[in-house]
Amino acid sequence: MFKPGDRVRAKNIHPATHTRLPRYVRGHLGTVERDHGCHVFPDSAAHGGGDDPQWLYTVVFDGAELWGPDGDPTVTVSVDAFEPYLEPA
Repeated sequence: MFKPGDRVRAKNIHPATHTRLPRYVRGHLGTVERDHGCHVFPDSAAHGGGDDPQWLYTVVFDGAELWGPDGDPTVTVSVDAFEPYLEPA
């Protein structure tokens, strides 16, 4: 379980089935901003695998981290990401 302020990396996953992890954050570093508690994991529920509750977090990514040195350094992107999508940085 992560807590606000923790640095995390979005896993670079490419499942053949449903996922709610945007491709543009995969493999990138971010910071947990908020813990939303446990929720139904859509990756499991969408394919008849049951609710499979997982922790859900808001993770903030810097624009330069996502788009490189040409990215606007003042831009941040917030993504709600389930724990199975994240790993400690």
